[in-house]
Amino acid sequence: MNRNKITLIVIIAALISAFFLLDAGSYLNLEYIKSQQDSLQSWVTDNIFTAVTAFMLIYIAVTALSLPGATVMTLMGGAVFGLFSGLLLVSFASTIGATLAFLISRYLLREPLTRKFSRYIAPINRGIEKDGISFLFTLRLVPLFPFFVINAVMGLTRMNGRTFYWVSQLGMLPGTVVFVNAGTQLAAIEQPGDILSPAVILSFCLLGAFPWIARLIADQLRQHKAYSGYSKPNTFDTNMVVIGAGAGGLVTSYIAAATKAKVTLIERHKMGGDCLNTGCVPSKALIRTTHFLADIRDAEQLGIRKAAVEYDFAEIMERVQRVIKTIEPHDSVARYESLGVDCINGDAFIRNPWTVEVNGKTITTRNIVIATGARPAMPDIAGIELVDPLTSDTVWGLRQRPERLLILGAGAIGCELGQCFARLGSDVSILFRGNQVLTREDQDAAAVVEKRLRQDGIRICSAHIPLRFQVTAKGYELVCRHNDQEKRIGFDKLLVATGRTANVTGFGLEALGITAKPGGTIEVDNYLRTRLPNILACGDVIGPYQFTHAASHQAWYAAVNALFGQFKKFRVDYRLIPFTIYTSPEVARIGLNEKQAIDKGIAYEAIRYNLEELDRAITDEAAYGFVKVLLKPGSDKIIGVTLVGEHAAEMLPEFALAMKNKLGLNKILGTLHAYPTLNEANRFVAGEWKKKHAPQKILGWLEKFHRWKRG
Repeated sequence: MNRNKITLIVIIAALISAFFLLDAGSYLNLEYIKSQQDSLQSWVTDNIFTAVTAFMLIYIAVTALSLPGATVMTLMGGAVFGLFSGLLLVSFASTIGATLAFLISRYLLREPLTRKFSRYIAPINRGIEKDGISFLFTLRLVPLFPFFVINAVMGLTRMNGRTFYWVSQLGMLPGTVVFVNAGTQLAAIEQPGDILSPAVILSFCLLGAFPWIARLIADQLRQHKAYSGYSKPNTFDTNMVVIGAGAGGLVTSYIAAATKAKVTLIERHKMGGDCLNTGCVPSKALIRTTHFLADIRDAEQLGIRKAAVEYDFAEIMERVQRVIKTIEPHDSVARYESLGVDCINGDAFIRNPWTVEVNGKTITTRNIVIATGARPAMPDIAGIELVDPLTSDTVWGLRQRPERLLILGAGAIGCELGQCFARLGSDVSILFRGNQVLTREDQDAAAVVEKRLRQDGIRICSAHIPLRFQVTAKGYELVCRHNDQEKRIGFDKLLVATGRTANVTGFGLEALGITAKPGGTIEVDNYLRTRLPNILACGDVIGPYQFTHAASHQAWYAAVNALFGQFKKFRVDYRLIPFTIYTSPEVARIGLNEKQAIDKGIAYEAIRYNLEELDRAITDEAAYGFVKVLLKPGSDKIIGVTLVGEHAAEMLPEFALAMKNKLGLNKILGTLHAYPTLNEANRFVAGEWKKKHAPQKILGWLEKFHRWKRG
């Protein structure tokens, strides 16, 4: 640190120390000002220039050093100088002081804090560059955070100092008017009866109502800015247009129609979206078949000396399509039209905030909900186009089993499909950059799954960096790096399972200024609104969880906030989203896992019960896995659950219900469970907690009591 910075720190420390050592704060309170009101007013009248200068300097110093007393001085400005003069003095003094605090923060703190917390400050800087003026103006107008915090944090960003000054002065002006006016009325209170005067009552009503008024003003200003340049129709063809007929779009449309709104649902491909056609439904159908094959393979464990099965890969894949067709009517055009939804097949294009074009037809609408989903991401690896890669969308077109299948990615999709193909007889390799399959799960949960994958014959290629694909005489080959050495892996088919990319382009969002976040999803607020409040979004296109049930959950908020948001808005609640990975064994969780709790610095107590001790798991030859519950320390309040085992997903709802209704482990322990069932494990883990927290002193007394009873 250079000498100038050290000198500045010493000066600031000395001034702050002097403020508290000399008890200067005792002069900056209403009681003192009221007691000295007459003499202070007389001195100001006789020494107006000195009074103005002193008031400005003290106010600037208090604000620049973030000392307590700025609010009292604002009231004093109204009491001593009157409304207009006080407003002028406070407005400039507060803004100058805030700007000095901003500059001090920038000079002393920005460089070291940016180096240490760059990943946190970088997104703030991106937001400031994108819409910094509006953001700062809203913070100034609606005091969500103390002003000294705003000054310090803004100093860490790349916002221009001049911009900070004028936005702060303009944004703080309405609040300054209210406080200075309240100060003028404080000066008018001479006796108790004056408190009930209309002027004083009005001033304090304004003071109390200001946060709500300011928030309303900020919302109106944002909307005016967002919609400037667009012409709103006087009438509308429909209340809502929903783009995309996956889980999010279907549920949104259903809710809108159920509340008797007129709704149009536009889908460019197939009703049901990815879940029905290429995701949840086909993968679970394939998992069911391959689970049976694994049972046949492991028949000796069930006391069966020999079991054999004949199958045709093409017939298995045709069965998957049959399952899709059986479920298809649930999501069909006929069903949704019977519910009152106008379904259109075609490419939607949003022309303006209230107009959508499809098949040459223009539809005017009050609200638009974007539910366009996501598609498999394709990694940028040299030569990948040479190997005709499969994805979770296209793998269902296979009718010939690949002899050697290479899978990129060890997330849920890669592990689920990898296990399926291994059980169908393919030679499967799962390759990924990290050191753990299922990287979002706790290490102990991932270890159980990885052990089973290896038992199924899968090669787990962790810490492998793909370099390039190439064609050889024997087929395809991936050249990768592992432990600083080049390695070659041969394969016949490649399945890419490295994540999904939100569908955010091609239907008019760019022209509306609705852009994607760094992760590629549409940016929405807590009410699922985009920068244009009548355009909302839900499902995979916004994340953060790309699950069918998460999209359905968001859809309720999107529908209700779009149709009734002018009366009551609802913040989307992500606290109790269940996660399930349908490998064998399954991984199911809700709330926090240990990895998340540690990352967030949340204290917890972990209670674990191993399924190898559970009677039903033993009878089913499925005695592996565990139930792990995270609790708030010192209580039985559940903050997270992770289950690993066969049918773990079916065991999770009891915990979800308990957490939703704020029931602890004691309630689960006191609930009778049928024997023998897998769900008994939920009660047994509660028993583990009870045993760990048994009252040893009372048990000691009971032991003495029983000894006495025996004589």
